[in-house]
Amino acid sequence: MITIISGTNRNDSMTLKVARHYYKLLSEKTGNVHLISLENKNVWERSGDLEELEQQYLIPSEKFVFIMPEYNGSFPGILKTMLDNTDIKKCWWHKKAMMAGVADGRAGNLRGMEHMTNILHYLKVHVLYNKLPISRINEEFDKDGNVLVPATASVIEQQVEEFLKF
Repeated sequence: MITIISGTNRNDSMTLKVARHYYKLLSEKTGNVHLISLENKNVWERSGDLEELEQQYLIPSEKFVFIMPEYNGSFPGILKTMLDNTDIKKCWWHKKAMMAGVADGRAGNLRGMEHMTNILHYLKVHVLYNKLPISRINEEFDKDGNVLVPATASVIEQQVEEFLKF
């Protein structure tokens, strides 16, 4: 099972649109893919929402795809809070992850992906070496989540193929 996590709780975010694109690609290649949006989810504590996420998606998943926007040179606190409040041994240990960074600026959240890599390594998660920074997101994807730049579509496809073999 693969679970894609849209790493922000902002409504109608470009991050979620990118996550849906990854969901579509992965669903075409494998049947057991799920998408989690942190919109309207209470992950600030070990709540019913978080426990439901754990039981339905996090614990059974073998692989995760983190789509993360850049917030102040890193990734959103809501995503870190979710990680911190989960049962880390059951949810994360010895699993695999892939990342894509989303930013309106030039670096595509490179710093945030490196920060998250360090955290995931601490949680004993194996991280795919191909971390994809998607810069100038509003030029790369339209408001409906369609990829505008063929080269971007190609590198996302390549990353997905590598992840499935990982």
